[in-house]
Formats: sequence, C-alpha cells, structure tokens
Amino acid sequence: MARNSDKDKIEVSQYILEQVPKEAEVTRIEYEGPTLAVYTKRPEVLVDQSNLIAGIVNVIRKRIVIRSDPSVRLQEEEAERKARAIVAAEAEVTEVNFDPSLGEIIIEAKKPGLVIGKNGLVLQEIIRQTKWRPHVLRSPPLRSKIVTHMRHYLHSETKERERILRTVGERIFRPKSFEVGDVRITALGGAQEVGRSSFLVQTRESSVLLDCGIHPGSSRPFEAFPRFDNTGFEIDSLDAVIISHAHLDHCGLVPFLYKYGYDGPIYCSAPTSNLMTLLQLDYLDVANKQGVIAHYDQKDVASISWTFPRRSAAFRLVMTQT
Repeated sequence: MARNSDKDKIEVSQYILEQVPKEAEVTRIEYEGPTLAVYTKRPEVLVDQSNLIAGIVNVIRKRIVIRSDPSVRLQEEEAERKARAIVAAEAEVTEVNFDPSLGEIIIEAKKPGLVIGKNGLVLQEIIRQTKWRPHVLRSPPLRSKIVTHMRHYLHSETKERERILRTVGERIFRPKSFEVGDVRITALGGAQEVGRSSFLVQTRESSVLLDCGIHPGSSRPFEAFPRFDNTGFEIDSLDAVIISHAHLDHCGLVPFLYKYGYDGPIYCSAPTSNLMTLLQLDYLDVANKQGVIAHYDQKDVASISWTFPRRSAAFRLVMTQT
C-alpha cells in the first residue's frame, strides 16, 4: 500500500470502509493531528469490536480514533443528564465537561473505576445512549481555576481547534520527499547548564524543537533564553514543538514562539499542558510584581491552548512521516 500521498489516503479510507461493518454508518475519515479519525453515526458498533480496529491499525500502521458524527450526538445538557443517570451514585461524579472538537464527554469522579465499570461496560453504555466518547478523570483534591478556564476556552474555540487539528494532520501525513537520512541536533540551550533547555532536531525535510525553556535566575537575554539567533533556526520552518515536562526551564518561552509567528502544534501529555499554562501565567505574574518586562503576555499563552494534540507519541510520527 502506497504511503503518505492523496492516493494513499483514498486507499486507506477504502480499506477501512471495507473492514468496518456497514451498520456502523461511517460518514467520513479525516487526518486529525497524529491520528486518523473515523466518524460514525453508531460508534458503539466499533467500540464493541475493538479487535477489528486493532487489526486495521496493524495493517495501515496509523493510530485510529473513533469519533461520533456531530449530527448524532445528544445536546450537551441532555448528554450530561443521561451520563449522570448511567453512572452509579457511589462514583461521586463532581464535574462533567465536553470537548466538541474530539467528541468527548469529560467525567471527573472521586471513584473513576466505577465510572468505567467492569470491562468498560459503563463507558460503553454512555457511548450508546449519548454518542459522546467518555474521558474519565479522577477528581482533583483542589479545583484549579486555570484548568477550568482552559476548558471553557477550548470549548469556545471548537471550530478553530478542528481546523488546526486537520491542518496539522495533513502536515504530519504529507508525502515524503526523501527516505530516512541524516539527523542534525543543535543545542540552542541547556547544554552543560541548568536552564533554557532547547534542542533543534532537523531531518532533510522537517524541523522540530524539543523544549523551549528559560533560565529563571538570569536577566541577560543571551543567558536567559535559547539561542534563536542560531543560523540553523528558522521559525517559519518549524514543524512542531515537543515539551518533555512543565518546568519553566523546559517550557517557559513557548508563548514567545507564538508571539513571533509560530502557528504549529505543541506535543505533550495532558497534565503537562495544564501545568505548563499555570507556570507560564505565574511567570508573568511574578515578572509584573518585580517590575520586569516579560517577553510575551497572556494572549500569547492562550494561543498555545488551541494547538495541543496532547500526544507525546506524535514525536515519532513527526520525525518519520514529515
């Protein structure tokens, strides 16, 4: 099967349609970030046949996620009511949110195991009755205003996030011009020092930034920030940014990239995305109190929220398929 071309996408879609039962009623197949999203009017059919999806993944060698077609999803208020009715009261559900971009109903509970149910039976029932895919989280001991604000912000920018996910998906799975070749790694900061960690990883046709931190203890630009003046670094050529973890010396300068034109994806885990936002805003607050002029503002921090595919495993896809 040919890889990474328009023909390949058609062939992959045809193969999936041939393997998936017609009663699933697949409506479309899209590249979204590092995954291949299969939209269906009856997602419960495919959830019940997980082995079938695993078999397809082994053949096409691409991550697949099943999403319900937006036309069949219950209205959010009705979906929340049904989900709460399905989940046992002993689970102690504390909050229910929605992510329309991913077709997810996010359920926080003090006892998440009871929301999942034996062999995932409760989750499957939620999918059948609401057509939303459950994402279960343990209720935090303390409610974070930052996390709550991020969720509301992401919800309000659903259309923009959908556009970004598809744009990024097309970039990740675009045709390969070269076979696997040499890789160049340039240390822009963090080599033999603590702080401003940033490494530029380049292949013949891709450019990825691994971390983008600051040195919180230094006020001199040449010591506090990565060396973006390096001749090998071009912000317009950057395909992706991967954040290893949320310490400021690894993520503190990410908003600066968006301020100066970067509009690509950030790859990290979901907890890292929340902590990163919290620490970046805290950095701005401390700088303001100390009378220091920060090199970005809250608007630049907010710009990052649109572009989280939230899959650190996508680093492999970026490096091998872009």
